[in-house]
Amino acid sequence: MGTCVVETIAHAPIGIFGGTFDPIHFGHLRLAEELAESLALETVRFMPTGCPPHRKPPHTDAAHRLAMVQRATQNNPRFEVDTREIAQQGISYTVETLHALRQELGSRRPICLLLGADAFLGLPHWHHWEELFDLAHIAVAHRPGFPQVAWQNAMPESLRGVLSSRQSTVTALQHAPAGNLVTLAITALDISATHIRDTLQAGRNPRYLLPDTVLDYIYAHQLYLSPHIENTSKL
Repeated sequence: MGTCVVETIAHAPIGIFGGTFDPIHFGHLRLAEELAESLALETVRFMPTGCPPHRKPPHTDAAHRLAMVQRATQNNPRFEVDTREIAQQGISYTVETLHALRQELGSRRPICLLLGADAFLGLPHWHHWEELFDLAHIAVAHRPGFPQVAWQNAMPESLRGVLSSRQSTVTALQHAPAGNLVTLAITALDISATHIRDTLQAGRNPRYLLPDTVLDYIYAHQLYLSPHIENTSKL
């Protein structure tokens, strides 16, 4: 009799979405939702950064940023919050986080690192950035009508090489654990954490730029506000 060989089927991809989330807003949440649908992700793990290596320290401490992410994601069953980076001491490197996830999820599970277009342009400044493709796919979200030619011209040569050699299809991401790159158009929401912080500092109300649960938390804990600004969360 012949030998019956059973092939191990990899589970659906896991999305990893990191950032300072200072504060988290609808732009973050919509990116995660649309990429989860487009890539058929089983879950998206929001991973607040404790001490980011390639940007200024966050304006708000880790405990508050984590609490806001938990409140923003709590009603979406596909969203999870991963605390490993925000809980660790010292600088958080994405490549080390992905190594830890590989130990946890195994070698066959597709992992997709979710990035915005601007974050992707800064990839060569990341710690051991080329090793990221050994551990995960990268999905880059951009707005509709994005000027691809201008974007590619703004890239360093190393990134243009990655784009030409690794750009692939959504289907390929679902059938391999790592190594591919996709770019996807998502709904254009011109929202930034910087604008939200500036709005709060000026005493204006940023409601409808971020979830009410997050805004209420900001007012309750007097985050980002100038000392003379009173709680206007009910306006």
